[in-house]
Amino acid sequence: RLGRTAMSSKELRRAGVLARVVSGELKLVNAAVMMGLSYRQSKRLGQRYREEGAEGLKHRSAGRESNRKKPKKFRERVLRLVAKKYSGEEGERFGPTLVAEHLASDDHVEVKVQTLRRWMLSEGLWSRARKRRVHRKWRERKEHTGELVQLDGSFHDWLEGRGPRGCLMNMVDDASGDTLARLGSEETIWAAAGVLRAWVKKYGIPVALYTDWKNVYVREASSKEQLQGVVPVTQFGQMCQRLGIGIIAANSPQAKGRVERNHGTHQDRLVKKMRLKKIKTQEEANRFLEKEYLPEHNRRFRRNPAQPEDYHRAAPRAVELEEVFHLETERVIGNDWVVRHDNRYFQVKAQARQYAPAKGKVTVWEWEDGRLQIRYRGRAVAWEEIPGPVPVQAVRASETKKPKPRTAQAADHPWRQGYRKMRPWGKPAIPEPPAIAMVAPSASPYRG
Repeated sequence: RLGRTAMSSKELRRAGVLARVVSGELKLVNAAVMMGLSYRQSKRLGQRYREEGAEGLKHRSAGRESNRKKPKKFRERVLRLVAKKYSGEEGERFGPTLVAEHLASDDHVEVKVQTLRRWMLSEGLWSRARKRRVHRKWRERKEHTGELVQLDGSFHDWLEGRGPRGCLMNMVDDASGDTLARLGSEETIWAAAGVLRAWVKKYGIPVALYTDWKNVYVREASSKEQLQGVVPVTQFGQMCQRLGIGIIAANSPQAKGRVERNHGTHQDRLVKKMRLKKIKTQEEANRFLEKEYLPEHNRRFRRNPAQPEDYHRAAPRAVELEEVFHLETERVIGNDWVVRHDNRYFQVKAQARQYAPAKGKVTVWEWEDGRLQIRYRGRAVAWEEIPGPVPVQAVRASETKKPKPRTAQAADHPWRQGYRKMRPWGKPAIPEPPAIAMVAPSASPYRG
């Protein structure tokens, strides 16, 4: 270091060139070319070098305070505010950009971000170290096929406007990379059940599925379920339980990175291949996936697992598989032996062998094609669908009649007759009383 401030690398290079000029090794015109300066500027620098040495080559403003420097009291006030309101531990403290925003909006103090950053660094209120991300170790593949299968849906314009947008339900074996996919409209229970059913038919029953935290697969317990200690299970989870498949929920997209990267491959290759085939519907896309695309994809991208054993269990028979993939909903029989489900009403019939009492709990089974079955204590009961009750407002509206218009009464109407002419049914009319003769007062026998 020379003097109070160190020389820059450019100034040190100039000092070396001018030292050769002073020793006579170089001419000043050659030194000007080497330094990239004009001859006049090189002459001035050479004069300063002879008089002051290398120190004279330093910039004259080096070490001096800027003419636009903030007052000392202003800087102290700002740093006090930062230390009081916006400082803290490394993960809690505010950054210079955010501090500058709050100083302007909350404290009405305007400070440039770069200036504030230098002040905070000098006082130890900020560090250049960035907040480190949580380290995630690269998860190794499972060693056996069928040990873990990743399942996820990918929304994309698969048909590029030739048809509706859709969701590709994708399953990838973690060990081998074997892929099976189906294109549908949404990521629903039946979409997930359909692709899982196809996987079971082709490969067998896997040990576990790796999914995300969507309500289709798993859901968090409600406050009531937490108090009761009940573990919530979705309809898809019940299907997996019947097959003995465990569900593992990933906490990040990176955790199920194999199926996520598989989505990217399909969004590139599958979209272009369907464009060449001019596929316009989801039905055509699923036929193309099954017959051409997926066999080629698995031949190209499949890898041999670390261990040869296959952990898939044998697929059940078709009848048993049909019993697995259905929805179950618990309902209560009414006093009139009527079960209400999905705004439909079902009259439970009298059973010879199985009697379903009123207020008893039954289970409604529902299949994807709309078939229904009502079960009581594990046995199916007979039923028939009946129309629902008519709403009260509709009944009142039908019962309300418009008043008849009044008609003029005839002159001989009974209401216009005296009560003497209105005889009761089966009785004679009341006769009129005889007339009484009126005698004048003068003809009275009592007078005389």
